[in-house]
Amino acid sequence: MSFKNFPMVTRVVYGRGCSRQIEEIVKPVRKNGHPVIYFADHCFKGKTLEKNIPIQKNDKIIFIDTDREPTTAYVDRLRDELVGEFGEISGIIGYGGGSVLDMTKAVALMMTNKGSSADYQGWDLVKNEGVYHAGVPTLSGTGAEVSRTCVLTGPDRKLGMNSDFTPFNQVILDPKLTEDAPKDQAFYTGMDCYIHCIESLNGTYLNAFSRSYGEKALELCKKIYLEKEEWDDESYEDLMMASWHGGMSIAYSQVGVAHALSYGLSYVMGIRHGLGNCIAFNQIEEYYPEGVRDFKKIIEKFKIELPKNVCSELSEDEMKKMVGIAIRLEPLWENAFGKNWREIVTEKKVRELYEKM
Repeated sequence: MSFKNFPMVTRVVYGRGCSRQIEEIVKPVRKNGHPVIYFADHCFKGKTLEKNIPIQKNDKIIFIDTDREPTTAYVDRLRDELVGEFGEISGIIGYGGGSVLDMTKAVALMMTNKGSSADYQGWDLVKNEGVYHAGVPTLSGTGAEVSRTCVLTGPDRKLGMNSDFTPFNQVILDPKLTEDAPKDQAFYTGMDCYIHCIESLNGTYLNAFSRSYGEKALELCKKIYLEKEEWDDESYEDLMMASWHGGMSIAYSQVGVAHALSYGLSYVMGIRHGLGNCIAFNQIEEYYPEGVRDFKKIIEKFKIELPKNVCSELSEDEMKKMVGIAIRLEPLWENAFGKNWREIVTEKKVRELYEKM
C-alpha cells in the first residue's frame, strides 16, 4: 500500500501585527541583488497595506486584478514580464485572498518551469521547484495559504496546479489584516472553509489525520457562525485558524460535490469560487443533509440572499460545457461517493443539479 507523502508549509508566523515582520523574514532570502516581488490585491492600491509593504532597492509591487479568478494566461503574462524585466528574482510575496495567493504560487512555479501554466493543470505535473514564495492572507477561508494547489482557469478547464512544489515556503498569519474585508466577500470565503470541512469529513478519502484537522475547523466554524451572537476580534482569529485547519484537512483528503459543481459555475459563468460553492451547496442536501441544514441556518442568521436561477438562461452548449467541466474532476467525485462514483454521477444527474440552481 502506498501512502501520501505531502509537504507542509515550511515556516509560519502568527499574531496580530506579525505582518510588520515581513522584511525581517525576507532578508535571508534575498540573493545576488535580485528583487523581491510583492503581489497585492488591487483593492489595496493607495491604502495603508501598500504603504506597509517593505520595498527595498529594485523590489516591485504588482497589483493583481481579482475581479476575475486567476487564469493561466494571466500567470504566463506575469511570468514573462518578470523574466523580461529582471531575469531572475529572489522570490514573490503575496498579500490577498485565495486568488492572489494562488497567483503567487503559480507565478513562483512558472519562473522555473518552461511552457504555459496550462501544461501543469493536474496532479504532480510540475517538474522543478519554484522560486521562494510566501503568503500573507487578507481573507480567511480558502485554505490557499496551506494547500498544495493553485487553482487556475485555463483554455479548456478550471483546475489546480497540484504538486509537492506548490505549498508556500512561508506563511504570515495576521488576523488584523482580515478585519477590513468586504462583508459579502468575507462571508462567502468563510463558507468555503465550512464547506471544505463538510466535504472532507463526509468523504471516502477521510483518515485520522484529515479528520483531526477537519473536526477542529468545523468546530471553529460552528462557533463563529452558529453559536456566537456577535462578530468580534476573536472571530477573526478563529476563522483564520479554521481556514488553516480546513486547508490541512483537504490536503490529506479531498473536497466533494459542491466544489466540483462550483468549478463548472466559475468556468462557464464567471461566478466567484466562494459564492459558487454556496449556490451549489445550498442545493445538495441529499448528499450532505446535516451540513446543508446548518448552512441554511447560517444563511438566514446572517441575512444572506443567494442568487437564484443562475443557470436558467444558459444555452445548451454552455450547459454541456459546464457539466463536462464538473464531471471531469474525478478525485472530487470519488471522495464523495467512492470507487463506483460513475454509477451515481451521470451527466444527467449533474445537469439536474445545475438546473436546481
